Amino acid sequence: MIPRRTVFVRSDDRPGGVTPLEPVAEGAAHPAHTLDWRNSLAGRNAPTRGTRRHPLFRIRDELSAPWRVGLMIVGMLAPLALWLFMSTSSSTSLLVPSPAQTWEGARTLWHEGVLTGDVWASGRRILIGYAISMAIAVALGLLMGSFRSAESFFEAPIAFMRYIPATALVPLMLFWLGIDETPKIALIVIGSVFFNVLMVADVARNVPRELINAAYTLGAGRLRVLRRVILPHSVPGIIDVARINLAAAWAILVVAELLAADQGLAFRITRAQRFRQIDEMFALLIIFGIIGIVTDLSLRWLRNQSAPWARP
Repeated sequence: MIPRRTVFVRSDDRPGGVTPLEPVAEGAAHPAHTLDWRNSLAGRNAPTRGTRRHPLFRIRDELSAPWRVGLMIVGMLAPLALWLFMSTSSSTSLLVPSPAQTWEGARTLWHEGVLTGDVWASGRRILIGYAISMAIAVALGLLMGSFRSAESFFEAPIAFMRYIPATALVPLMLFWLGIDETPKIALIVIGSVFFNVLMVADVARNVPRELINAAYTLGAGRLRVLRRVILPHSVPGIIDVARINLAAAWAILVVAELLAADQGLAFRITRAQRFRQIDEMFALLIIFGIIGIVTDLSLRWLRNQSAPWARP
C-alpha cells in the first residue's frame, strides 16, 4: 500500500481574515476556494487574449516593408521640416539658411574649385590615421581578448590613456611633430586607437569557448586557433567597432585641421565662419553627413559580405 502524504493548502474562508493552512490528504479533492485561488493566480499570469499590440510597439518584432519605408521617409522629412521652419522663423532666419541658400553655398564652393580638394584632404587624413588606429587595435585587441597575460599587461595603461582628451595633446603635437600632415594624422590615431583596442578586445572575448576547445581537440595549436577560429569569428565585430568609432575620428579631424592646415572640410568651415558665410558652413556640414552615411553603409555591406552568418 502506498503511503499517503498530507498536503497543506491555504484557506481564505475564516472569519477575521485569518488564513491558516489546512491539511488535505494527497489525492483528495481540494476545497473549492483553493481551486479558485489557484485559478486566479493562473489567470493572472496567462496572456490576455484579444490585446495583440501593433507591430510598431512589439519588442524586436519585424515590420512589413511598407511600414519600414514609410517610417524611413518620415524620419528623413522631420529634420527637413524643422530646418525649413527655423529658416523662415523671424527669430532664427538670420542664423539658419534655407535649403535653397545652402545649395547655393555648395555651388559656390564647387565653382571656386576648393570643394574637391577639401574632401580629398580630409578623406586622406582620416584614411591614413584611422587605418593605423584599426591596425593597432586589431593586433592588441585580439591579443588582449585571447590571453589573460596580455590583458593584465595592457589594459590598465590603455584605460588610463583613454581618459586623456586627444584635443589636450594639440600643443604637444605641435612641439613634437611640427605643423605639417604628421601631427594631424597622429592626433586622429591617438584620439581613436585606445577605444578601438578595448572594444576589439571585448569582441575577441566573446568568441565561444566551445569553438576554441573544439579546435584544440582537433589538434590545432595556439597560432592556428588565433588565425582560424578567433580572428574569423571576430571579423563582424571588428567591422562594427570600426563603424562606431569612425564618427569619433571625424570629430577629432575638426581639431586636427586647426593645426595650420590650408585644406580640408573643417578648415573650410572655420574660414567660412570668419566671413559669416553661414550658407557655406551648412553646406559643408551636410557634406560631412553624406560622407559619414556612405562610409557607414560601405562598412555594413563589407560586414555582411565577409560574414553572412553574422547578419542581424
